[in-house]
Amino acid sequence: MNKVTEQPSLYRDLETKSVEDLTLGLITEYKKIALAIETAKPQLDALISAVVEKVKAGGRMIYLGAGTGGRLSVLDVVELPTTYGMEDDTISAVLAGGVDKLVLALEEREDDTDESWIMLKEKNITSKDIVVGISASGTTPFVLHGLKKCRENNITTCCMVNNYDSPIAQESDFPLEVIVGPEFVTGSTRMKAGASQKMVFDMISTTVFIQLGRVLDNRMINVQLINDKITDRAVRILIDKSTMKEYDEARDFLFKHGSVAKALQALKDKVD
Repeated sequence: MNKVTEQPSLYRDLETKSVEDLTLGLITEYKKIALAIETAKPQLDALISAVVEKVKAGGRMIYLGAGTGGRLSVLDVVELPTTYGMEDDTISAVLAGGVDKLVLALEEREDDTDESWIMLKEKNITSKDIVVGISASGTTPFVLHGLKKCRENNITTCCMVNNYDSPIAQESDFPLEVIVGPEFVTGSTRMKAGASQKMVFDMISTTVFIQLGRVLDNRMINVQLINDKITDRAVRILIDKSTMKEYDEARDFLFKHGSVAKALQALKDKVD
């Protein structure tokens, strides 16, 4: 296996470069990320479609990761209750070392070949669920072993990797290979590989929740009313999507029902 993620940087003598030259080089490299994802779009579409099918049937999607990719998957999951009103673990994450250790760089846990399956079983995983392994290299033992055990137990597997023909891709029913090329600092996959992972996580979760009906038009109608900014946004969405015109009236009605979606349904029921 040829690891593109470990190939030498296209830039030499970085320590001699000016700030202007370094940022230009970084910008040049980061421009390649979206194009790499676009190249892998057929794989991405297949992966997301598989996730949507499982979730609509009552299953869950579970990210399985370590290091940078695993931590980024946790950050994606953390945002979902507020943005889409996710009230359960429809999308969750299993992180090497544990989600509660998110701020610690427990990179040594990547090599644990037992912990991933133990943690998945603690989530009561079944064949209704789908697991997405995250690994820039495509070889992370924590992720690889977990996907193998999933397959042994008839659980659908996916992955996102940044190398071709990796062992993790071979253990995935729906592999996604996003080849962003050598890193600006050789082997530092928290950079382009990590940025590509963050973009893909956004695309997966956004598409899934739109497909689940958590968005109307282009508005977050299930957003949680956790602060003044979000509440103001929700009131304005309600006014825009209903016959209500008075701000205070809409705000009171919104708080009565708890979300824009429920408020709109209440108005519809009243009309009916």
